[in-house]
Amino acid sequence: MAELRLKKLPDRTPVKVTVSLPPELGEALAEYAELYRETYGQAEPMQELIPAMLAAFLEADRQFARRRRDRRS
Repeated sequence: MAELRLKKLPDRTPVKVTVSLPPELGEALAEYAELYRETYGQAEPMQELIPAMLAAFLEADRQFARRRRDRRS
């Protein structure tokens, strides 16, 4: 079978995680969501922003990326 340029898509089944946040963090996330709305002109609920924020954080952590890459090898 010929290999396509587009690789097989990864598993996209969402994983549900429930967390409790301190009030200060909840307020900061609400403020961030408001700033997001002001910046992009589109309101997004915190529940939609948090996964993107976590992904951006993990992608920016070089030591984590290095360790993850080493473990996959």
